[in-house]
Amino acid sequence: MELTYYGANCLRISTKKAQVVVDDNLDQVGLKSITKATDICLHTNDRIPEHDCKFEAKMPGEYEVSGITIRGIAARAHMDPEGKKTAIIYTLSADDTKIAVLGHIHPDLTDNEAEEIGLVDLAVVPVGDSGYTLDGIGALKVIKKLEPKVVIPTHFADKAVKYEVPQAELADGLKGLGMEPADTAEKFKPAVGELSDTTKLIVLQRQ
Repeated sequence: MELTYYGANCLRISTKKAQVVVDDNLDQVGLKSITKATDICLHTNDRIPEHDCKFEAKMPGEYEVSGITIRGIAARAHMDPEGKKTAIIYTLSADDTKIAVLGHIHPDLTDNEAEEIGLVDLAVVPVGDSGYTLDGIGALKVIKKLEPKVVIPTHFADKAVKYEVPQAELADGLKGLGMEPADTAEKFKPAVGELSDTTKLIVLQRQ
């Protein structure tokens, strides 16, 4: 498995059998869409445009596509009032690795939501704040509840990205997380057998 970051909350997750694209709204934020017709597309919120792709998930449910087990879990979005759930958390299991893509959720993850997510090797967490998404402190609250082995931050300030709501710098998000990057890389290939029980932070450079 390999993860590549393209800006905002958009990633490509490459497995042995398939390509998954998460939250490709790049055309809306001044960048170029990366979605291909052969991709599996996941939307963590209803503001992500539809794409011509092999399979598209934009609601809670369980899916089995090209050797990947995908689960969409309804959650309270960061800007939702209490009791409303317009965000979707996704877990993906493939190549002996389980990933949680959290999206713009509220920091008060419920016990039921955490139980549905289960044990994960890697969590993708936005840290941009400004009332739009999690800040570092809120992200840390979620991370402590899930205890992933690896955390990858997304959705932070970038001069090339024209956010609807200006986002905080990555350094501010990491300060709230209280974590120093273990590595900064263009791509990340999780080697499950080499991951420790101590959560480490990996920063991906936008491609």
